[in-house]
Amino acid sequence: MANNHNHTFSPVSSITDVGLQSVNQSSDYNCHGVLYTAALSIPAALFIVYIGFYLNKNVKKLTHRRSHVMIAYYLLLWLSAILNLAWCSLQAWQCAPGKEVSWNLLSLLTESGSLCLEISLIAFLLQENYATGLETLAHTFMISGLIVGVDILLKAIFVFGFGVPLFMDGETTHGGKWGMWTFDELLLTCTYGYILFVHYSKWRDKLPPRPAFYNYAVIMFMVHGTGLFACALGVSSVGFGIWLYSFIGICYHTLYLPFLYITFLADFFQEEDLLLDNAYYSEMRDAGFFDADWE
Repeated sequence: MANNHNHTFSPVSSITDVGLQSVNQSSDYNCHGVLYTAALSIPAALFIVYIGFYLNKNVKKLTHRRSHVMIAYYLLLWLSAILNLAWCSLQAWQCAPGKEVSWNLLSLLTESGSLCLEISLIAFLLQENYATGLETLAHTFMISGLIVGVDILLKAIFVFGFGVPLFMDGETTHGGKWGMWTFDELLLTCTYGYILFVHYSKWRDKLPPRPAFYNYAVIMFMVHGTGLFACALGVSSVGFGIWLYSFIGICYHTLYLPFLYITFLADFFQEEDLLLDNAYYSEMRDAGFFDADWE
């Protein structure tokens, strides 16, 4: 007669299995601390407060100048600043179960906004002046929109199609992740390198005679060149490369938008102040307010 073995359910083993599963699941996420989130969020919030303080004044200047390109660029700056603040403030989504899709979508939007700013800025400045025509605006954003659209599509396929953790800081050994970021940094480094090459060549007259443009190109070439070096080290899982790339990311998200505003938009608004002052002076002079000074 065969012996019947009774299989009993053990509550203790069940609880242990659930506990181990929970620990293993939580270990798949790498949570940043409060200080890290604050270090990202505070500068991003302060920048929005700063440009918000001058919002009415700047809108009046843009309306008076009627530059469609600068108006579009100012709106794009605001959109990127809001997305960047959301990205900086919601770092906890990286380690929150069920938030992976939301985090990837937010990261894609934030990344595309910054990239669109970079590409459109180069296109704007290559017009040799702050062009005002709608045709120039359409041409500029057609180029930048096409490039950004292809970039978003590729990254979306990598993230949602192949499961590449592009935006997960805790994943530091995935070859696909480092390959994609290396490709991005290589293209941007080559772009800024080409601009600097043209500046010091016989074709320099084709570039706008604006010192701020070259200073911007030099700094961005150094930033993306360093990022390319960090990615090359990250592919080999070198700790210093991973740390360096993370540090560059923090600097980019906290300093890039203010750097853009101070370098280009602030200069545009200052030029508008000078134009308004000259216009007011001409009107007062024509009205005879300064006739007594000549007597």
